[in-house]
Amino acid sequence: VKDVQPLAASAGAATLTLGGDGQGTLAERAALQPADFADVERGPDDLAAILYTSGTTGRSKGAMLSHENLASNARVLVDYWRFSSDDVLIHALPIFHTHGLFVATNVILLAGAKMLFERKFDPARVISLLPRATALMGVPTFYVRLLQQQGLTKDAANRMRLFISGSAPLLSETHNAWRERTGHAILERYGMTETNMNTSNPYDGERRAGTVGFPLPGVALRVADPESGKPLAQGEIGMIEVRGPNVFVGYWRMPEKTKAEFRDDGFFITGDLGLIDTGGYVHIVGRGKDLIISGGYNVYPKEIETEIDALAGVAESAVIGVAHPDFGEGVTAVVVRKPGSAISAADIADAIAGRLAKYKHPKQVIFVDELPRNTMGKVQKNVLREAFKDIYQSRPQS
Repeated sequence: VKDVQPLAASAGAATLTLGGDGQGTLAERAALQPADFADVERGPDDLAAILYTSGTTGRSKGAMLSHENLASNARVLVDYWRFSSDDVLIHALPIFHTHGLFVATNVILLAGAKMLFERKFDPARVISLLPRATALMGVPTFYVRLLQQQGLTKDAANRMRLFISGSAPLLSETHNAWRERTGHAILERYGMTETNMNTSNPYDGERRAGTVGFPLPGVALRVADPESGKPLAQGEIGMIEVRGPNVFVGYWRMPEKTKAEFRDDGFFITGDLGLIDTGGYVHIVGRGKDLIISGGYNVYPKEIETEIDALAGVAESAVIGVAHPDFGEGVTAVVVRKPGSAISAADIADAIAGRLAKYKHPKQVIFVDELPRNTMGKVQKNVLREAFKDIYQSRPQS
């Protein structure tokens, strides 16, 4: 508090405290306030929340969400995911993020269901709660860590109806291992701070690993040329754009940024690159800022990561572009080995040689103990790019 007080004073702001025991100057101030108050009427288009994006570059942006943005999405999800008053959700997500704050909570409130509200994610604790619950909303890290628990069995998950994953890509290996251990197929979906949920794998039907399913009812989704906004053909990689009642109002006090992020026909430019396959499933191949341009060729990290992740001995990988004196950006793979694995850079190069075009081959493979992640499990590629920014100046080049 002592460190914050001078900063607050310089901005003309007051500093109040609240401890974990509920005590502090904020509680003291609240106790002095009158007990009666008048409700303020609010409408569907009124502002419900300003959520700051977890972007890894530049200034954070405050996404303004209306009551109808949130309510419309919750109504759709209750129906699409078949929630009812009989459900009990294990809620172990942080509530400083829209996943835990709104998606999980609003769905349960609207369905009239129950919630086991955890202070934090504890794998052993979650497994102990499975017999009392019917659903779990998590991030991929949840499922990876739960798979490491001996108590995760089909019997333990027998009462569970639905396992949902989002906020970061779920590896196909995790999807398959979960099905084998529990008998359940994880339902992966795709959303953003600015939109809540946009797509979901089906409740009934194939939950296809490596995809985020179909656009939700009421949500229009297209893949477009990043520059022109012209819709691309099925199977082509481009910018994912969405429009619907779930899409936010705009960025707080950033009208120019808001204008730049919307097409003239109302579609929001998500910043995510993806494609729609012949079955209509949406695939996310990475963030636009993660696109690598090497030797004049566009390289999509997800394609290379998928090949590397499929190799025996690899736990996971992240592919980044790093400044290269000859190619502009050098394709660089950062790899985490499985415990006990001795897989080498040469092994990886040999394995993908016949599967990927030469310009997509990593010019360097770097092995690390773990990939840096934010609190929602997203790999922080900006951290990797910074950590290895000089690699082609300090190491032999391919």
